[in-house]
Amino acid sequence: MALTSTPFFVSFLILTTFIIINFAAESSTYEEEKEPFVGVNIGTDISNILSPQNLVSFLTHQKITHIRLYDANPDILGALSGSGIHVIIGVPNNQLIGLGSSNTTAATWIRKNVVAYYPKTLITGISVGDEVLTTVPSFSPILLPALQSLYNSLVSSNLHKKIIISTPHAASVILNPFPPSQAFFNQTLSSVITPLLNFLSETGSPLMLNLYPYYVFMQNKGFVPLENSLFKPLSPSKEMVDPNTLLHYTNVLDAMIDAAYFSMKNLNFTDIVVLVTETGWPSKGDLKEPYATKENADTYNSNLIKRVFGRSGTPLHPETTSSVYIYELFNEDLRSPPVSEANWGLFYVNTTPTYLLHLSEIGTFLANDTTNQTYCIATDDADSKTLQAALDWTCGPGRANCSEIQPGESCYQPNNVKNHASYAFDSYYQTQGKGPGACDFKGIAMITTSDPSHRSCIFPGSKQLTKQTKQVVNSTQSSNAGEKLRLRLRIFSSIKISAISNILHIHLVAVVPSILFVL
Repeated sequence: MALTSTPFFVSFLILTTFIIINFAAESSTYEEEKEPFVGVNIGTDISNILSPQNLVSFLTHQKITHIRLYDANPDILGALSGSGIHVIIGVPNNQLIGLGSSNTTAATWIRKNVVAYYPKTLITGISVGDEVLTTVPSFSPILLPALQSLYNSLVSSNLHKKIIISTPHAASVILNPFPPSQAFFNQTLSSVITPLLNFLSETGSPLMLNLYPYYVFMQNKGFVPLENSLFKPLSPSKEMVDPNTLLHYTNVLDAMIDAAYFSMKNLNFTDIVVLVTETGWPSKGDLKEPYATKENADTYNSNLIKRVFGRSGTPLHPETTSSVYIYELFNEDLRSPPVSEANWGLFYVNTTPTYLLHLSEIGTFLANDTTNQTYCIATDDADSKTLQAALDWTCGPGRANCSEIQPGESCYQPNNVKNHASYAFDSYYQTQGKGPGACDFKGIAMITTSDPSHRSCIFPGSKQLTKQTKQVVNSTQSSNAGEKLRLRLRIFSSIKISAISNILHIHLVAVVPSILFVL
């Protein structure tokens, strides 16, 4: 009897172990996305786009673990295979009618764009449409059917617990966002918003919002201090205070997120989290955009990243920190005016960093550089003939110290023109005080925050350091992705708070005279 039952017992044990392992694997993958993260959006209005393979190499080197695409580009999805990078893929607005009117079309879309790549490519979300309710309101009736059809196809593929599905909204779907406790969804959209929220609640999906404190500040400069928009430390007199909850807001983004939570609560939804699918700050603008500067962009995005990784939550929900996707990875140099539209990226089209983020406290994400220590090296795509000419000039008329790349010296190996040119370029760059134009060489050089020193070869920039921190490279171009279908500036035209500011002053003085409310 014991002999005949042994195989059954062993089989049962193996089956049980298999089930437990698979459940644990599924749970760990799902729970991983519960931790707050910072991702980046990748736009496509870019010239000289790199191959998807080079894009993935760049993302990996930069320790970027989450990206958002505006479509389901097959080349990028294929290149992401095995990279460990989490990706939200997008459904362009022009595909909504087909997906919302045909379950077969939705099933085909999931099979072609998700099942074909998952799990080797970590598709973790689908953003269906982009700001549909405010940019193409005629598509509003078909939005929920498209979401439902795609979700049902995920269920059929047993991926509904692995992949979230939602739709990004503009901030303008929420009215009266200040103070947050008085915010509410635009009532003209109620016939669409309520069913959408019910879908998100039932499927465990987030409310996707594109939130830009930059536009809030630009349209309300008389009431919103710049410091509030940039996460800068504030004196108590400059904190925004909600007169109904007495919650103190030190930055605009927290207030916008809590406005969404209050708006959902007003409709009896309290189990939906906010995912910020776009946020950022432009680094350059025209004469009418004086606050679109590199300094402000650096301050906003650096503080944003620290805030997310610091897991501080919001005043209403300190226990919940929203994950964010920075808009955007690269400047989209082909975009139409205003000037700021082409200058939201962390990197230029020519692969150099737009500015250096200050992130030493949070580990190896993007350019961890609080000392502004930079180096100048040759670009990967520079041809040998051009590099040799630049090397000859740098070590000759340029008077760079090239002794270390001579035969037998510490930086002679590897013995190739790219390696020698990189050392020479950095020598020149450092002796010129890292000034503007000191790292160009007719487009074949780039600035990096990653120390290019190797083995016994110490680059000139490293020799000047007395204290080094671990940093990562800032270089690449872009990739193919979907097309952004709207100009973000228009969608914030409804966010006006001047009248509310006056009301709040009266409210607060009457209720809590000792607290000064300053917007």
